[in-house]
Amino acid sequence: LEWAEDGCFEDRASLAAVNRRLPRVAFRKSVAADVLTIRTADLTLCYRETGRPFGSANLSAEFTMNGRRVRWRFGQKDHGNLGGTVRTLDCCLADVFIKPGTDPKDGRRITLSPGLVSRDGWVALDDSANIVLDSRPDADTPWVTRRPDGRRQDVYLMAYGRDYRAALADGARVFGRQPLPPRYAFGYWYSRYWAYIDREIEELVGDFRSAGVPLDVMVIDMDWHLPGWTGYTWDRRYFPNPDEFLRWLKDQGLKITLNLHPADGVGRHEEQFAAVCRDLGLDPKRTDRVPFSCVDPNYVKSYFKRLHHPEEARGVDFWWMDWQQGETSEVEGLDPLPWINQLHWEDMARNPRRGDLRPLCFSRFGGLGAGRYPVGFSGDTYSNWKSLAYQPYFTATAANVLYGYWSHDIGGHMPGKVDPEMYTRWVQFGAFSPVLRTHTSKDPEAERRV
Repeated sequence: LEWAEDGCFEDRASLAAVNRRLPRVAFRKSVAADVLTIRTADLTLCYRETGRPFGSANLSAEFTMNGRRVRWRFGQKDHGNLGGTVRTLDCCLADVFIKPGTDPKDGRRITLSPGLVSRDGWVALDDSANIVLDSRPDADTPWVTRRPDGRRQDVYLMAYGRDYRAALADGARVFGRQPLPPRYAFGYWYSRYWAYIDREIEELVGDFRSAGVPLDVMVIDMDWHLPGWTGYTWDRRYFPNPDEFLRWLKDQGLKITLNLHPADGVGRHEEQFAAVCRDLGLDPKRTDRVPFSCVDPNYVKSYFKRLHHPEEARGVDFWWMDWQQGETSEVEGLDPLPWINQLHWEDMARNPRRGDLRPLCFSRFGGLGAGRYPVGFSGDTYSNWKSLAYQPYFTATAANVLYGYWSHDIGGHMPGKVDPEMYTRWVQFGAFSPVLRTHTSKDPEAERRV
C-alpha cells in the first residue's frame, strides 16, 4: 500500500523490503463515486480518494478468518501481535532494561517490534522511513540513498488470518530469507571479555580437549587489538606473533572471530593508517584520524581491503560486529547497523578466497530484514534467573520477524560471577538455542568454561 504526495511510487529495494516484484494476483476493480474497491479471492480493499495520506477514514480491508469476516482500518492497533524482537538485550534484567548502578524501579520495559503474525489475523508493517538502495558509479553494489522529498507512505498489509506458516513464507519473499549459517556455527563458541595472552588461549583449548568438550569457535574479544574501543592492530603484549597464533588455532580445527567496534575510524597508531590515507587521497603526515563512514564507497572499499581482508588471509573466519556506531549517519534517516551488516555479508559472499563457504555475520538485530545476515548477538544481560527465564521466549518471538539465529551470552554477562546451578540450566538452554556461545564480563571472578 503506497501513497506519495507527488504520485511517484517507490520500486527500488529498501533495507527491509528487498523484493517488490511478487507474482501477479487475479483481482477485480470497481469505482463508485470516489471509492476504489479491489477484490481478490482472499481480500477486499477499499480506498476513498481524498487527496490526503492513508488514514482510518479512507483505507480499509476485509478478509475471512476462521469463518468470520475481519475488517482492518489503516492505523488500527494490532493488539494480537505475537511479537518480533529488539536490537539488543544490553543491560536487560528479564524484560526490563536497567542501567548498571541505577534503581531497578527506573528500568524501561522491553517493547518487541511487531512480528509478521498476529492473533488478530493481520499485521501492517510500515517501511515508509526506510532508506532505499540505488546504483552509484563509484560503488560495486546498490548503495544507500534517501527517498525523494515529500510525504510518502509505504506499508505492507499481511492479512493471513491464522495461517502463520504462509505469512512467514510470503514475508520471506518480500523481506528476504534466512540463509543457513555455516555448519560450524552450530557448534560451541567459547568467548570471554578478558585480556588473554596467546599461551592462555592455547591452554584453554587444551583444557577443553582434555575434558572431552567439543570446541568449534574461538571468540577473541576486543583485547586482541591495541587499547581503545576501535582497533585493527594486534596488541603484541598479548599476541607477539599473530600469524603463528592463528595458524595454531587453525591446526586445532577451530574457527576464529575477532571483536570489532568500527565507529572511531582509523587512527594514526594503526599499522594500516598510511595505506588507508592513500586510498582516500589523504596525506598521512597531516591526518590524525580517518573518520568512519559506511556511506562513502571509497572508505568502505579501503575498510575491507586494508583492515579486514589481511586478517581473513591470516585465518580470521568472520567478524563480531559489536555495536558502537549509534543510530545516525551522514545520510539522513540511515541507521548504520543494518547497512554495515549488509556490507560485511556481501563482502564475504564476494570473496573468492572463501570458495563456496557460506558467509557469517555476527552482529545485532538491524530491524526488519536483518535475518538475511545471521547470526545475532543479543548483548550484555544480567546473570540472574529472571534473565534466563526470559531468553527462551525472546528467542522464539524473533522467528516471527524472520530472525531465528540469536546467540545469547550463555550464563549472562554481568556482573560476572554466576551461581553454578543457574549456569548449568543456562547451558542446557544454550544447547537447545540456535547458537551456543558462553560469554561474560571483564571480571576476575567471572568464568564461563563448561
